[in-house]
Amino acid sequence: MSENIPNPATAVTEPLRPVAQVPEKPSLDGLEDRWSQAWGENGTYAFDRTRPREQVFSIDTPPPTASGSLHIGHVFSYTHTDCMARYQRMRGREVFYPMGWDDNGLPTERRVQNYYGVQVDTSLPYDPDFTPPYAGDVPKKHRPTPISRQNFVELCLTLAAEDEKSFERVFRYLGLSVDWAQTYQTISPVAQQTSQRAFLRQLARGEAYQIEAPTLWDVTFQTAVAQAELEDREREGAYHRISFHSADGPVFIETTRPELLAACVALVAHPDDERYQPLFGSTVTSPVFGVEVPVLAHQLADPEKGAGIAMICTFGDTTDVTWWRELNLPTRTIIGRDGRILAEPPAAIASAEGLAAYERLVGLTVFSAQKTMVELLTESGDLHGEPRKISHPVKFFEKGDKPLEIVSSRQWYVRNGGRDADLRESLVKRGKEITWYPGHMESRYENWVDGLTGDWLLSRQRFFGVPFPVWYRLNDAGEVLYDDPLVPTEDQLPIDPATDVPEGYTPEQRGKPGGFAGDPDVLDTWATSSLTPQLAGRWERDPEFFETVFPYDVRPQGHDIIRTWLFSTVVRANAEHDCLPWHRAAISGWILDPDRKKMSKSKGNVVTPLGLLEQHGSDAVRYWSASARLGADTAFDEGQMKIGRRLAIKLLNASKFALSFAGDSQVTLDPVAVTEPIDRAVLAELAGVVDKASTAFEAFDHARALELSESFFWTFTDDYLELVKDRAYGGEAAAVSPEAIASARAALWLSLDTLLRLFAPFLPFATEEVWSWWREGSVHRAAWPTSDTLRLAAADGDPALLPAAGGALAAMRKVKSEAKVSQRTAFVSAELAVRSGQQALVAAVAGDLKSAGRVAGELTVTTSTDADAGAIGVTGELLPPEPKQPK
Repeated sequence: MSENIPNPATAVTEPLRPVAQVPEKPSLDGLEDRWSQAWGENGTYAFDRTRPREQVFSIDTPPPTASGSLHIGHVFSYTHTDCMARYQRMRGREVFYPMGWDDNGLPTERRVQNYYGVQVDTSLPYDPDFTPPYAGDVPKKHRPTPISRQNFVELCLTLAAEDEKSFERVFRYLGLSVDWAQTYQTISPVAQQTSQRAFLRQLARGEAYQIEAPTLWDVTFQTAVAQAELEDREREGAYHRISFHSADGPVFIETTRPELLAACVALVAHPDDERYQPLFGSTVTSPVFGVEVPVLAHQLADPEKGAGIAMICTFGDTTDVTWWRELNLPTRTIIGRDGRILAEPPAAIASAEGLAAYERLVGLTVFSAQKTMVELLTESGDLHGEPRKISHPVKFFEKGDKPLEIVSSRQWYVRNGGRDADLRESLVKRGKEITWYPGHMESRYENWVDGLTGDWLLSRQRFFGVPFPVWYRLNDAGEVLYDDPLVPTEDQLPIDPATDVPEGYTPEQRGKPGGFAGDPDVLDTWATSSLTPQLAGRWERDPEFFETVFPYDVRPQGHDIIRTWLFSTVVRANAEHDCLPWHRAAISGWILDPDRKKMSKSKGNVVTPLGLLEQHGSDAVRYWSASARLGADTAFDEGQMKIGRRLAIKLLNASKFALSFAGDSQVTLDPVAVTEPIDRAVLAELAGVVDKASTAFEAFDHARALELSESFFWTFTDDYLELVKDRAYGGEAAAVSPEAIASARAALWLSLDTLLRLFAPFLPFATEEVWSWWREGSVHRAAWPTSDTLRLAAADGDPALLPAAGGALAAMRKVKSEAKVSQRTAFVSAELAVRSGQQALVAAVAGDLKSAGRVAGELTVTTSTDADAGAIGVTGELLPPEPKQPK
């Protein structure tokens, strides 16, 4: 990844300046507002489009759904992306990091309905003076006020704009290094133009088509639902044992949906099931309705399910659709788009008794129809025994609360490999070309593509979305001629067929025989979201800009939308550009609640982030987020945030300590000044940390980079600072040479310079605050650290010296703790007994140990066989504590 990046090791060192006034008590409070404003004013994260493509790192940022409020899952995953962006920027890449708002679709519609207390009535005209009855806090007893579609869309735009402002405030407070001049909305005129252009090109290439077909339908939202939007939910049900009639006696089937009996077109069993082989090719008569249906064989019939023979209805589930299509069966639709039984019975029901029975079902919901059908079967004697209760998976729209129905409707589709083996194979190959982080996520993509059962359902029967740019001619009878749609030219986009008029027609011809009609549907929200690389990259609007960022370097996202957002983006780029939209996919996991369940708005267990950010500080919350590796589901844990806050505060205080030795002068980062063994050892260890953290970041393992940096930091502050602080202060009491003093200070400053850069992707506010005390510019535009200067300073330093010295200091502290005296209490003299292999190491730092351990007399280092077991022995008398001074 780094072959075309400027080498930070040869880059000019960021300018130093005299140490500024360091706060008496450094604090995290207020850093978010101060530095967010400064970054914006200084253009710290502004994208420079003049850089060549090989120096650009472009990110296809997920556009959050602009509806309501962000939740902690956004903070979690967007922090992962931001750590990546900040690292790449410090590596010398020009980072294109835009932000989009996904503001069209069902979530926004539902929020607007609930917030304003309104609902759409397409028969109403536009009211330019309309004022909604409420703006939040709609009374429970309020019946939604009907308004025109155009008024409703205006309310959607208004509320989405407010939500976007709120989202941006939270993201800025979190410290996302987004270029806020690079934003887009999925419902803006530009987005509509882009989405409509892509659709028209797919239509021209034969990739988009329209047919009348069985469609999964959500009766609450009154819209078609795509395969990618389904989820199975376990629901209670019951098998009803029902008898069909044949010349040789009854044939028993078991069904969980007796209400669909009037829609039955056949019975089906497995071809190898000997129980029903004699029936194949014959017919039976349905109970209650007296309709003759064939008995057929098909491999999908499960001999172990129910009675082993099933009724095929049009349509109870997706298996019914498969059987209907492959066995070439008729259609007998009885459920309407409102989820109620249609008034007109299927033509196959001809008897007076059957028609009378059907009349009792008309207008009922599916639930009520089932109860009535059970009554009818009981009356006819065709229900046998009590229903047998079961629990089984039922298909739902992921945002819905009622089971889906399958209705026949005319819809738009795009070819996605669901019915084209060659296209499917090419899309599987595209998945293999992506570098996945973590690698096992590729299998989720491949499994999804291999499991597709149909093409991408593109149309939705909603109001707030990108309209299909299509009109239809009407014949002299006023019937729609779907086979020859009217389309605009690309320079006319965006258009709304509900208000715009096709060429050659007048507004007065709308809906009239011989005139035209606009397509009433809108594009699936994923149809626009799948074009985020094109939207952010200014496709067809700014070709030079598009070539600078496309294909993107990475797509960050959650694993739950691999099947939707990731796959659909691959489909569109493969069709339009014959390439992948990006080279890598970085997949975040979920946030889990205390019960280990995914946090989501639909489950009602989400935590909103702003309060947490204000309570713990943004750096602390980022620390918790960044501690999780890509792909790993992570528990919500405020305890980790508290650790992160302690880390950020410690960084401020340790930095203040290190910089205090410069006074008002300028810090010097001189590797030659480092001469003492412990100083060289700490820099040798830090050099290794830099190399390992860099390797981790290159592998998109931000959590490992943080872990390495943090582990070293606590050793640095707990052991190294304590060991060298007396020497660093200098003065007569230290009894050390000026060179030893300068060595300690140089090592402290070189360490601080490196640690600020290592922590910058994770703790952007604390690191920027410290950087401002002694450096020009921003740490976030500084170079990522390399080990070259550190190794030059470390020379022959042995990293093993640091843990050896730390262990000795800890042993001396333990003696004082067990004696229940202050750590400031001095030893008269002391002897350290260490392992034979450590004697030389500890002896090399005896001077610093003597000062840090407060040894008034001689400190000697010996070897001991007991120490070989791991414990360092300390022998020495403690001076009595000084008497307390009277007040």
